[in-house]
Amino acid sequence: MLRALAVDDERPTLEELVYLLNADPRIGTAEGAGDATEALRRINRALESGPDGPDAIDVVFLDIQMPGLDGLDLARLLTGFARPPLVVFVTAHEDFAVQAFDLKAVDYVLKPVRRERLAEAVRRAVERRGTASSPAPRIPVHEPDPDHITVELGGVTRFVPVDDITHVEAQGDYARLHTDRGSHLVRIPLSTLEERWRARGFVRIHRRHLVALRHIGELRLDAGSVSVLVGTEELQVSRRHARELRDLLMRRP
Repeated sequence: MLRALAVDDERPTLEELVYLLNADPRIGTAEGAGDATEALRRINRALESGPDGPDAIDVVFLDIQMPGLDGLDLARLLTGFARPPLVVFVTAHEDFAVQAFDLKAVDYVLKPVRRERLAEAVRRAVERRGTASSPAPRIPVHEPDPDHITVELGGVTRFVPVDDITHVEAQGDYARLHTDRGSHLVRIPLSTLEERWRARGFVRIHRRHLVALRHIGELRLDAGSVSVLVGTEELQVSRRHARELRDLLMRRP
C-alpha cells in the first residue's frame, strides 16, 4: 500500500484531497502539508527514516501554484534525491503539463478533483512503483459520437466538434486540441488521434503536430524549410513529412 503526502496551500482543497486518498484502499496512509517548504521537510525526514520507516512517503500529490516554493520547484529538487517519492501534480492550471512530464511526473490531475480521476492517478502510481497492490479497473472513455471529442474544463464536460479542431499539439502524455475559440487539453496520445482522425483529413506534419488539411491556409517554403499557416499560427513541417503533405494538399478538393 502506498504512503501519500498531499500538498496544497488551500486548506479546504487539501483536506478534501487527503480524505479522497485515505478512502482509496491502495493508500495505506495519506497526510497533508500546507506548502512546499513543509512538504520538503517531511520528505527529507522520510528519506532519513528509510523506505520502511514510520515517516516514509511513496508518492506526493502536489499542487503547482503556491506561495514561495511552488510545486514545480519542489519537483525539480526531488529529482536530485537518491530515492525520491513519486509525484502526481494536482492543479487547476493545465498549462504546466509539459514541464510536469519533463520532471517525470506520474500523472497530471486537473482540479476540481473527481474521485474516479484520482483513482486512475493512484493506479498509475501503484503501477510505477511496482507494488503488489491490485489496481482499480480502468474507466473506459466513450466518445459520444465520432464527430465529437470529450474534454473537461473546470469539472464541466464538453463535446468539441472534430471539424472545429484546426491542429493538435503533443504535450507529454497529453494532447492540446486547438480551435478558433481556444484550446483544450486531453489525455490521449497524439499517435492515437492521428490514427483515429486520419480518415477525417488530419495529417502528421511533425512529431509534435497533427493538422487538419482543411484548415491549412498556406504552404510556405523558405531556404529549404517548410511550414504551414493554420489560422494565424505558423507551424513547422519536418522533412520526413513534407513530401506527403505537399501531395495531400495538391489533391485537396
